[in-house]
Amino acid sequence: MPVIRFVREGRDVECYPGENLRDVALREGISLYGLKGQLGNCGGCGQCITCFVDVPDGASPGALSTRTAVEENKLRRRPNTWRLACQALVQDSLVVLTRPQMGLADAEARIAAAQAGGLPSGPTAWPAQELNEDEPEPDQELDDRAATPGDEA
Repeated sequence: MPVIRFVREGRDVECYPGENLRDVALREGISLYGLKGQLGNCGGCGQCITCFVDVPDGASPGALSTRTAVEENKLRRRPNTWRLACQALVQDSLVVLTRPQMGLADAEARIAAAQAGGLPSGPTAWPAQELNEDEPEPDQELDDRAATPGDEA
């Protein structure tokens, strides 16, 4: 599974390939928003640009999906390494700096340290859910129990 290494928070989080970066961060309790974003974010539609993150150079080229048209428009005056978390889909392991506009003491050293150890790489697709042919499908099992004679009151 891809791993997202959140530099500011000092945490590694696993996710499935194709998951939305914002959804993963919020699920894991990682704050993407400053005060303004907490009070008025758009809920992941790409309209408020309060969920931007920095994906420092050195990440694998395909770690995130390509920038969307919304990102190109909203981030045109921002550094090229900034992304809107609500628009980015995680494809491979990467390093992320949340709330880059707030600054971080010794940010360059912390990012370099986060990238130095390397990140584990995960599968490229969601795991297939296999059904055992001997087991009945869940709906069929319930129907069989309901039709068992002698269980009636």
